[in-house]
Amino acid sequence: MENSIFLAKFWGWYLIIFFFILSFNPKRIKQIFEDLKDEKFLIISSLVAIIVGLLNILFHNIWEPNYKLIITLIGWTSLFIGLSLFILPKQTISWLKFINIKLVQVIYMLLFFIGLFLLNVAYNILTY
Repeated sequence: MENSIFLAKFWGWYLIIFFFILSFNPKRIKQIFEDLKDEKFLIISSLVAIIVGLLNILFHNIWEPNYKLIITLIGWTSLFIGLSLFILPKQTISWLKFINIKLVQVIYMLLFFIGLFLLNVAYNILTY
C-alpha cells in the first residue's frame, strides 16, 4: 500500500474518532489541558507529538496541491506543536487554550470534514 493512502486512512480515522470523542465527551479536552500542567504528562505528550510528526514527515513530505498536502501539513503541525510544548510549554499551552476557546466549533468541524475527506480519498467512496 502506498504511504499516502495508508496515512490518509490513518489520519482520516484518527480525526473522525477524535471528533466523536470530543463531541460526546467535551470534558475530555478540558481534562487534557489540566493534565498538561503535570510536567511528566507534558514531556511525554510533546515527545509523542514530535515522534509522530517526524515519522509522518520522513515517510510523507509531499507538497503537491491535493490530499497529500493535508497529510504533510498534519505531520508538520504535530512536529511544531510537539517542539513548542517541549521548548516553550507555558506559552504554547496558553496559545492552544486561546485557540481552543475562540475556535472550538471550527476546530471540531475541521476535524470531521478533513477526516471524511481523507477517508473518501483512501477508500474512493465518492468520486469527485
